[in-house]
Amino acid sequence: MKNANNMKNNLNNMFKKKDGSKFYLIAFLVLFVALIVRVIFFGNINGISKTNNTEIKTPIELSFSDVLRRANDIKTMDIHKDNVATGTLKDGTPYRATITYNPELLEKISKNGASVSINNTDSVWDGVAKWLPILVSALFLIWLLRLMRGGNGGGGITRSLIGQNPTKITTGKTKTTFKDVAGIDSEKQELMEVVEFLKHKEKFKALGARVPRGILLSGEPGTGKTLLARAVAGEANVPFFATSGSDFSGIIVGLGVAKIKEIFELAKRNAPCILFIDEIDAIGQSRSKHSLNDNDREQTLNQLLIEMDGFANDTGIIVIAATNRPDMLDKALLRPGRFDRQINIDLPNLEGRRDILELHAKKFKIADNLSMLDIARGTTGFSGADLENLLNEAALHAVRVGHKVVEKSDVEEARDKILMGPKKSRKIRPEDIKLTAYHEAAHAFVSMHYADITNPIHKATIIPRGRALGMVQTLPVDNKVSMTLAEVRADLAIDLAGRASEEIFFGPNKITTGAENDIMQASRLARYAITTAGLSSKIGMVAINQLDTFGQRTALENASEKTAQAVDAEVRAWTDNAYKDAKNLISKNKATVEKIAKALLDKETLSAEEIREIISGKKTVAKKTVKKSNAKK
Repeated sequence: MKNANNMKNNLNNMFKKKDGSKFYLIAFLVLFVALIVRVIFFGNINGISKTNNTEIKTPIELSFSDVLRRANDIKTMDIHKDNVATGTLKDGTPYRATITYNPELLEKISKNGASVSINNTDSVWDGVAKWLPILVSALFLIWLLRLMRGGNGGGGITRSLIGQNPTKITTGKTKTTFKDVAGIDSEKQELMEVVEFLKHKEKFKALGARVPRGILLSGEPGTGKTLLARAVAGEANVPFFATSGSDFSGIIVGLGVAKIKEIFELAKRNAPCILFIDEIDAIGQSRSKHSLNDNDREQTLNQLLIEMDGFANDTGIIVIAATNRPDMLDKALLRPGRFDRQINIDLPNLEGRRDILELHAKKFKIADNLSMLDIARGTTGFSGADLENLLNEAALHAVRVGHKVVEKSDVEEARDKILMGPKKSRKIRPEDIKLTAYHEAAHAFVSMHYADITNPIHKATIIPRGRALGMVQTLPVDNKVSMTLAEVRADLAIDLAGRASEEIFFGPNKITTGAENDIMQASRLARYAITTAGLSSKIGMVAINQLDTFGQRTALENASEKTAQAVDAEVRAWTDNAYKDAKNLISKNKATVEKIAKALLDKETLSAEEIREIISGKKTVAKKTVKKSNAKK
């Protein structure tokens, strides 16, 4: 689709040109259409046509011997050039014949009363048929030659097929600076050397230092790679050119190489500058003996390597590239002298998320009591783009419900919508709602029991969203980078508490499939702790799961059949023990869990403080009247 759009734009650009190519192209098209019309309507005189609803008979073909034999039957004969004769027989049948000029034959036909005429002149259509193809070919060749020379503007057919130049985001000073980038302070510090080089090149030359020619930014989508590259150009007050790796691939072989040359020529004319290539893995994939069918991409990569290494050591061009898959890039592209420095941009931590939220919050009307730190605690794993989207969704919800400013409830709704999906309006059976309440109440209670070990609970809800009928949400207190064995066991018990509650309160035959996601999370955590983190005394400190070429873990790689069986048994033992722990806790505190479940049925959502009050017994949660329609959601 993109190639089709590029071809369309290129044709539009051809017609907008001020040179004579447009005239030759239009003339060629007009004459070509005329030639087609000539062939269709006048080229074949042997067919049956209708004129004024009168059918004209198809002329019969007569050989020279037929003419001699049927001379008495001929009524008219018109002899044209090239010894072609046409006419009618006495019964009205038209004919067409190829004859040899013979005065005796013509005299014989004339004596029988036939009308014979000789026409040596060319008709109009004979001239058209003779000269039109030659003229069409000549005009096409003239247009093609002018296009290859580029008309009066230069650039030629290559420029026309390549399309427009890479997008020049800004000229001169950009509006984006490091003040517009938050949450990645260490990455910004890495790029300050580039800014200093572009501003004060002499200081580096005096010491013989060479600034990195290329910088590769890698990281998850939405972490700010493009924003950071644009900020470098803004801080250095130099032009910023941006393109993407997919722009160098086309339907015509060789255009990628031509466009690489074009973009670097453009950058050299505006040096010093920043040249940004997004998604460079589209052209920079590692070359191998199995990639013979993709020679065009390899040629494009080779040209990029040549341009970046080059013969000129001081071009003033700094190439910044971004990718989500640095493992796919060719080693020649990553060697010193090309992409000298690689900067990995991680997802922001707690302080980084708070800084990003505070930066984006300036564009919205935020309530005074809304804490960006609290929002940051509840958005673990969010990228910078996700956080901006969170505030935007919260603002949209605030407008929808009639709030004057973005309040905490708007942010909560936006976060739940992003994590779990929008609220479901389908009707749910009362028994399913009751079971969900007891399920989530058990998660909340066990989570509160292990509050000193795991992340504290934020809220519990039985409002259905996406595929989930309810959930218990926790918020991290600080930036946690690892888990203890006690924390792993506690999380396993929390994950399986919902299924344990179903069995305790409703019986073994009433357990449901609602614990599907809980069981999957528990199994994944147990297997990770046993096979990768080395937390199992039976398996030992052996990394069984290894990362494959795509960065994903495969099940029991490099493990023997005996080891695989031992791992499966250990995973089963860990989950069984966690399930027993959850059942024991719920059985000993059955009344408390039931109080939490009834409160959820009354209010649908309970905060951490409300759950804590129920468990401690200090205060009873005030019942809230819920509409019947809402209770069945």
